[in-house]
Amino acid sequence: MTSKKETHIMKITQPDRFTLTKLPDSKVVQRVLEGEKELFEILLRRYNQRLFRVIRSYIHSEDDVQDIMQDSYVKAYTKLQQFNNQSSFSTWLIRIAINEALQHIRKNKRLLSNYGKIERLENIFQLPDTNQVNPESQTIKNETRVLVERAVDQLPQKYKIIFMLQQVEGFTNPEIGACLGLTESNVKVRLHRAKNLLKEELFKTTQDASIFQFGNNKCDLIVEKVMKRI
Repeated sequence: MTSKKETHIMKITQPDRFTLTKLPDSKVVQRVLEGEKELFEILLRRYNQRLFRVIRSYIHSEDDVQDIMQDSYVKAYTKLQQFNNQSSFSTWLIRIAINEALQHIRKNKRLLSNYGKIERLENIFQLPDTNQVNPESQTIKNETRVLVERAVDQLPQKYKIIFMLQQVEGFTNPEIGACLGLTESNVKVRLHRAKNLLKEELFKTTQDASIFQFGNNKCDLIVEKVMKRI
């Protein structure tokens, strides 16, 4: 008997899979609202990495981050009718995720006392699922990521989220302002402050957007859990 999860995967992996995954967000949202709920998986896989990094800017526990990711997606799904295309779906989703993260912090005061602590590397990000990286290169990448993550984690949260959105996710200043409810000038000031707080040579290494990686296995797990909840 085909499970619910397998049904979703089968629907997405039909011959028109490539065409479906190339649909713009607005079209995917429209079709989900019209009853093709399984297409919500496209949005999950499209934004899992970004949502992980955004929430990780506020929350250090990976278990909590993944819980908040699920809650954010479920809330986005239940409020999908409210998405009006006045902003990008990505911006709309990030706002939901940030609100969920802030609510989590308010409800769990213990997180505030632990804020700024560095977790074990494997609990913060997962390396890309690949066997093509030789051991020496892998070691160098690991060491670089450790240094970069530690430096980024020392940033105050209001600077960290802006740094992550611009330097890692490639958002423009106006897009960041839309996500965080800040003016473009405030975004520029905070980004400038963030860069000054980081060592110049360490800042240059953050051009590698593989830090805080959300690997394929974790992506599949989030997709499975969210699709079961909606």
